[in-house]
Amino acid sequence: MKNILATLRDYDPGMLPALAEIWGIESRSLAPEDLIRQVRQAMLDAAVAENVWDKLDEPARTALQLLVSSAQARMKVAQFERFYGKIRKMGKGQIDREQPHLHGATIAETLYYRGFIGEGFDKLEDNVIGFIYVPSDLVGALPLHKTSFENLDRDDALDSDGMPGLDLVEDVDQVNPADTSIVDDLTTLLAILQSSPAGIEGARFAPEKAGAIAPQLLNQSESRLSFMLGIGIGAGIITLEEGNAQPSREQARSWLNATRAEQIRTLALAWRESQNWRDMWHIPGLYPDDSGWSYDPAAARNAIIALLEELLPERGWISINDLIEVIKDIEPDFQRLNGDYDSWYIRNDAGEYLTGFESWDAVEGSLIEFYIVGPMHWLGLADIGDDVMRLTAYGRAFLEHSAWPQPAEASARIEVLADGSLLASRRVNRFERFQLARFAHCLAAGDPYIYAIDADSIQRAAPQGISSKHIQAFIAKHLDGTAIPLPLLKLLRNWQAGAKTSVALESLAVLRSTSEETMEKIFATPAFRRYLGARLGPMACAVRADQWAALKAALGENGIEIDTTQFSDDTD
Repeated sequence: MKNILATLRDYDPGMLPALAEIWGIESRSLAPEDLIRQVRQAMLDAAVAENVWDKLDEPARTALQLLVSSAQARMKVAQFERFYGKIRKMGKGQIDREQPHLHGATIAETLYYRGFIGEGFDKLEDNVIGFIYVPSDLVGALPLHKTSFENLDRDDALDSDGMPGLDLVEDVDQVNPADTSIVDDLTTLLAILQSSPAGIEGARFAPEKAGAIAPQLLNQSESRLSFMLGIGIGAGIITLEEGNAQPSREQARSWLNATRAEQIRTLALAWRESQNWRDMWHIPGLYPDDSGWSYDPAAARNAIIALLEELLPERGWISINDLIEVIKDIEPDFQRLNGDYDSWYIRNDAGEYLTGFESWDAVEGSLIEFYIVGPMHWLGLADIGDDVMRLTAYGRAFLEHSAWPQPAEASARIEVLADGSLLASRRVNRFERFQLARFAHCLAAGDPYIYAIDADSIQRAAPQGISSKHIQAFIAKHLDGTAIPLPLLKLLRNWQAGAKTSVALESLAVLRSTSEETMEKIFATPAFRRYLGARLGPMACAVRADQWAALKAALGENGIEIDTTQFSDDTD
C-alpha cells in the first residue's frame, strides 16, 4: 500500500494542523507541502513514533498491532469498521470543534486522525475494494515489541503457520462416509437424457421429469440431482439445447470411459469453477432473489476452498461449527469483497430479508456448511457426521495436500440371466452401462443394477439409431461365447424388421342385459343403437367410453332400469 508521504497527501488538508499537533510540529508558519514533509520526518523518527504510540490506549495499540500483522498490513474497510468502528471524514472546522485526534469517537477514528492509518483502494478479483492500511514505511518505525502479540486472546488458537488452528474431535457419532456413487448416478442420468432430453426450469429439472429420474438413482435427493445437472453442464458433459438437457456427445463419451478417480476429479474441478451452479440457491431455508444484485458463485467457492487448504488438518475430524466461526473471524467477507451486507436480496422461511452483518451466520455460515455437507460430500471429498467433517483421500488431493489418487479398478462384465434380465455392477465400465441403459429398462438401481429388455425399450432405442441387431451384438459380447437366453433371443429376432403390424387400445364399457329379448330390443331401437359398439354375445355389447353417459340417459328416459354398481361413472 501507500507510504507516509502519499498517505499525508491524501488526507484532507484540514487534518494537517491536527497531525502536526500529535507529532510535535509547529505548523503556523509552514506551507502545506512543507508541513507534510516535516510530519513525515517526525513519523519516521523511532523515538517520536514511540512517544506517540505510548499515548494510545491499549485497545488502539492492539488494533494497530493486528492490522500490521495482516497481509500487506491492510484490511478491507468494511471488516475494519466492524471491529473498530467507522471513521467520520471531517473538514478543518469540524476537526477544530470535535478534536477527533484527541478524543476519537471510535478506535478507527483515533488511529486515522493521528496518522497511523490511511484509506485506499485496490483491485481484488476484478473488483475495486476499499482498504484500511498502515503506511508501508511507518511499520518499521513503530515500537511493535511494546505490545505482545502473544498475549492476545485472538492469537491463542494460531498454529505454526500463523493461521487459526482447529481442535480435533475425538468422539464422532452417526458417521456418513463419502462415496463415489455420484459417478454411477451421473452415468444413469446421461443415459436417460440420451433417450429423452429433459426440460429445465431454472437450475432444476421440471418436477415431473425429476420424479421419473429419481427411482433410477442410488441417491434420490432432488438437490443432488440438480447438482449433477449443474456440474454436468459445467464439465461440458451435458449441454442445453432450446431449454432441454442432453449429453454432449464427445465430452460425455470421454468422461464415461475415464477411470472412476478421473471422473471424480473432473466433476470436482467443474464444481470449483462453475458459474451456472449457484450453491446459495440450493440451501434449504434460503431464498435469494435473481435480480438486483451481482453474485459470483465461483469466486465465493474458491475463497472458501483456499481457506480450507489452510485450515483443515489432513486427517482427523473437526467441528463444522468451529470451522465456520474461524472463517467468520479471519475472512468474513469471502463472498462480499466490498463488505456490503445490505444490498443482497435473500429471504428466510418467514419471508424476512436477511440484511446486515448480523445475518452472517444465516447466510455465509449456512453456505459454508452447505459446501461441506452438500457438494464436498456428494463428490466424495469429505466424510460427515453430526456437526463434524474430515477429508477423504480425494478431499486431500482436491485441497492440494497430496497427489490425486489413482486406485486400481476391478473390471466386470454385464451378466445376462436365463430369464433375459441383465445385471450390471458398479464395477462395469460406465460407458458400457450407459449403452445398456439406452435400450433396456432399469428395474432396480443398486449394486448390481437390474435391467430388462422388452418391446417398449426396443422401440425407445430405435430413434437413437440402435436396432435389435445392435442390441443382440452388444449382449453377445458380454456372454463370451455363451448362447443368448431363448426368451431374449426370440424377442430380438421378432423385432429385427421392426413391428409387423400395429394395434390400438381404447377403453370400452360393457352393457349386459338380463335377457336376450332385452338386448334385441335395445339394438332394434335407433335411439339406443347409435351409442353401441360390437355385440359381445346374446346378452352383451360394447359401449365406447365417450358414449356411456349419453346411452345411460337415453335408457333412463325410456324406462329401462340401469345397475351401475359394477361400473365407475364420473357422471354420477
